[in-house]
Amino acid sequence: MAALFQSRRRFIFALIAWGAALAGLWRFLQPRPVAKRELVSTPLNSIPTEGALVFREERVAIARGRDGIYAFSLVCTHLGCTVSVTAEGIFCPCHGSRFDHEGKVVRGPATRPLERLNAEVRGDRLFVSS
Repeated sequence: MAALFQSRRRFIFALIAWGAALAGLWRFLQPRPVAKRELVSTPLNSIPTEGALVFREERVAIARGRDGIYAFSLVCTHLGCTVSVTAEGIFCPCHGSRFDHEGKVVRGPATRPLERLNAEVRGDRLFVSS
């Protein structure tokens, strides 16, 4: 009878230990939620009706289009160089990719458009986040 009692006690202890270990492992196996990072904040009236407002250090451009105000990343989708914004369009000085004013690929080697960023109007300011 004593052997059976010890066996039951060990079983319950092992069950609790395995449960705690699995709970600890589950915590590390879950992907962490990605927090939005605010990149730029600017007054709405500073965004030109023609052209784009470029924040070179933050690698962000803000423009007005047919669908309203949008923001996109200035990181080339080919190899990560910073693209240049000109009156003719957007081009990558590293490998020659060209994009239109909305960030769509006009000429490669880039195959994906420039990343659109979240643009949110709060009051009289525009906040851009990743």
